[in-house]
Amino acid sequence: MMSKKKKIGYAVAVLAVLAGIGASGRLWMVMDSSRSAVADDKVKLADFHSDDRAAIKRGEYVMRLADCAACHQTDFSGGYKIDTPFGALLTSNITPDKQTGIGNMTERDFFNAVRQGRGNHGFLYPAMPYTAYSKISDDEMHDLWAWISTQPAVSREIDENAGMNFPYNIRLAMAGWNMLFFDNRGFEIDSARSEQWNRGKYLVDGPAHCSVCHTARNLLGGEVSDGYLQGGSLGDWYAPDITPNPHAGIGKWRDENVADYLRSGSNGESVAAGPMAEAVEHSTQYFTDDDLQAIATYLRGVPASKTAPAQGYAQDPQRQQRAALSYEVNCSACHGLQGEGIKGMVPAFAGNNAMQHDPTNMIHAMLRGARAPHTEQRQTAAGMPAFDWKMDDQQIAEVLNYVRNSWGNQGQQVTAQQVTTLREHTGAGDKLKTPDAR
Repeated sequence: MMSKKKKIGYAVAVLAVLAGIGASGRLWMVMDSSRSAVADDKVKLADFHSDDRAAIKRGEYVMRLADCAACHQTDFSGGYKIDTPFGALLTSNITPDKQTGIGNMTERDFFNAVRQGRGNHGFLYPAMPYTAYSKISDDEMHDLWAWISTQPAVSREIDENAGMNFPYNIRLAMAGWNMLFFDNRGFEIDSARSEQWNRGKYLVDGPAHCSVCHTARNLLGGEVSDGYLQGGSLGDWYAPDITPNPHAGIGKWRDENVADYLRSGSNGESVAAGPMAEAVEHSTQYFTDDDLQAIATYLRGVPASKTAPAQGYAQDPQRQQRAALSYEVNCSACHGLQGEGIKGMVPAFAGNNAMQHDPTNMIHAMLRGARAPHTEQRQTAAGMPAFDWKMDDQQIAEVLNYVRNSWGNQGQQVTAQQVTTLREHTGAGDKLKTPDAR
């Protein structure tokens, strides 16, 4: 009879073979670029200039859907810095320049870069959201190619991953990341759902790549599927819950509130700031009314997060009195004595669910200031001044605790240490020192 040790050895060997086959199969699925075969593989971008006006116009709309201008700059020559937990990335030059841009790419190369994350220098990092762009349809990719062929070539050399820490600056490592987290499939229509719902899901999960920011990520930077659209950290900013949760998400928003926010950057309760302001300014304000309604329809139907109402924080009476005075002096001119805000310009604090959970954005705005997006509907982009020079960490924490626990709000405590940490991360200045009296 076969010895017990031999049986165990054979079993381990079989498992190893099966694991190898599984890994090989997974790698093949991730690396498969057969979908790109619909694209031309002969003519380089620098040698191509589309004269199909309809396709160019549609392609410009796809560019807006995908928010290309926010990261690649308005001339698309790149250089925008993206801070990640693994180091800093600079966005690439995507103009038709042959030496420093993507002028040597064929349409098939372009498809592979946008949808499979394979660029001129190897694998791309998922800060470029190819994980979502993989859902973009062939037709819209053809249109995007037509549009980009009409853009001026700009000579600008970009070393995209020079700021990435070792070993994350080794692009080949992204093959392993893709095996773990990349779903290399196109969009699949759910025939049981309406056309509007399907269009909304296509936009949210595809070109508009909402989950890339609004979903939490694990230690390796992969999206946590159980946290889909339930809020995610962007480092110095926080992308909030956009599920129908009535306490932490958009459960109390009507469809027109969602559309107004994406179209103008404000809906009476929230005003876009930080990365979301960039997204509204460069992208969502250009969406058609039908697409905005489709997004609202889809978001209304996703499962609501299980986030419970925030627990309030009772300030020490002396600190509360001090914070109330500081709020009146520094904040009430715009946000109102009773937190009522200014409709369309300055967010109201009273009864505002959006500000009662993660305090990152409020701390950031206090330290560095903030600017609402400039949109066609809201020509005057309201701005908030920075208070890093005027308040220390404890003072900022006290004001925020007052705001987050007044006028019907109940937010968890903001600590001075949280402010200290974000002050360091954002590069905000210190409070000015008062000269010694003489």
